[in-house]
Amino acid sequence: MRLPDGRLCPYYYVERGRWHEGKPQCRLVKGETARRWKAELCATCPVPDIRRANACPHMHLHLRLRRFFLRRPRLEVQATCDLGGSVADPYVGCGRCHGPLEFVVADAE
Repeated sequence: MRLPDGRLCPYYYVERGRWHEGKPQCRLVKGETARRWKAELCATCPVPDIRRANACPHMHLHLRLRRFFLRRPRLEVQATCDLGGSVADPYVGCGRCHGPLEFVVADAE
């Protein structure tokens, strides 16, 4: 579903009826973060960009809300892989799931 800023996010959901629009929710947040989550936090959320860069089915994202002193709260993402544990860079992936790409250039004779 589209976020308020126009990006696509697979975890953002708003129940829309014919005559009303429900409360927005993020299906990725759980526990204490779910109670403090607001739709305004989606503007700084890296999850739509991560999912656009890496659509690995083995990678799972975990979202948590970080509060900073005298600054706005931010969403922080941690990624884990079914095959390899923790993922250092979720934009790239763990490196174990998919092998390197090989390009073959044919001769034009």
